[in-house]
Amino acid sequence: MTSTYKNLIDAELLADIVSVSKSTLLKWEKSGKLKPLVCSNGKKKYKLDQLTEFQEVREMLETSWDTEKDIKPVRAFSSIELFAGAGGLAIGLEKAGFEAVALNEFDKNACNTLRNNRSKWNVIEGDIRNIDFTPFKGVDFVAGGFPCQAFSYAGNQLGFEDTRGTLFFEFARAVKETQPKVFLGENVRGLLEHDNGKTIETIKNIIADLGYTLIEPKVLKAIFYKVPQKRERLMLVGIRNDLVKYANFKWPSPYTRVMVMRDALKAGELYPNDVLESLGQKYPKRKEEILKLVPQGGYWRDLPDDLQREYMQGSYFLGGGKTGMARRLAWDAPSLTLTCSPAQKQTERCHPEENRPLSVREYARIQTFPDEWSFSGSVTSQYKQIGNAVPVNLALAIGRSLIALLNSIEQKCLTRRSI
Repeated sequence: MTSTYKNLIDAELLADIVSVSKSTLLKWEKSGKLKPLVCSNGKKKYKLDQLTEFQEVREMLETSWDTEKDIKPVRAFSSIELFAGAGGLAIGLEKAGFEAVALNEFDKNACNTLRNNRSKWNVIEGDIRNIDFTPFKGVDFVAGGFPCQAFSYAGNQLGFEDTRGTLFFEFARAVKETQPKVFLGENVRGLLEHDNGKTIETIKNIIADLGYTLIEPKVLKAIFYKVPQKRERLMLVGIRNDLVKYANFKWPSPYTRVMVMRDALKAGELYPNDVLESLGQKYPKRKEEILKLVPQGGYWRDLPDDLQREYMQGSYFLGGGKTGMARRLAWDAPSLTLTCSPAQKQTERCHPEENRPLSVREYARIQTFPDEWSFSGSVTSQYKQIGNAVPVNLALAIGRSLIALLNSIEQKCLTRRSI
């Protein structure tokens, strides 16, 4: 599971896999539910094959990853992507077998990133509110990560028109105008609890009104899909009602192990060479001096008390762990979720060994962008584009499942026509 110990994982990684706290693991140890091994360096590890009572571990051990990676489209499936950003989702979908006929993005630097890397892509730059999607009617697939905005709840059940002014409305309008066989909406996991669940219920109702059947939404954890990052995305897969009877959908199987920072930045399974040097933000002198004292995987609480007070200032007396502050990443653990800036005080992403924020290319590798994928605009804009992206390997995994879904529809429809 880690690069250092085959079939052994540490407590932090196990906690991430099974979605519990390390204190819960400690309780399980005391009760005998878990039996750790103590390695020569004194650190506790767990044997993977002794953790099969956890569904997540069983799925990794019994994965169909090798079968799913061979999924290919039975014909060319056309796609449209909305809110395309720097192309993380688009690259993954392309690798899975989709052929993009249009990509819409508002940010000019992100549009230049898309054009510079894929000159053949039809990049439509501009506000989605001003775009007519009817010329693309009949496209096979529509995808997009619409930003989550609050709805105005005027009644008990909002209809399609009542969500005007939100970017979900524009996503829904694109689906209504193009009538794809399948669509994918992706968002943060917080959408499930947003406004006490009202937002996701409204979205479900509107999808039904559009004539689509929604697969029960699922949060996919990027660490299960060859992404060295603790990132989670909510996936919404919709199938046009007239095609549901032909459809066969299965969420992607996890990879056999969890990728870590070493996999991202050093030569190995993910990349054939060490990460190249690139531009990046720098710390002020005093901040660099303080972060020198933070160990791998540590944060502000690992500093001497006087430096904790100096660094945290008023936040020192507030509640909460604030675990992103003065945070140094570790070689043998996945990165924390990347933000739009690795040097902000609330969301520090310090290199495992060097006393600096992650560079642009290091950021890109943690999001599993290809090394040849270049980013346009200022360094600040490049960080933003990468931080907002869907990890490429996560997009590839869900893309394969969507290709398999469209294959099932295509093959069963052809069989029906031939009868």
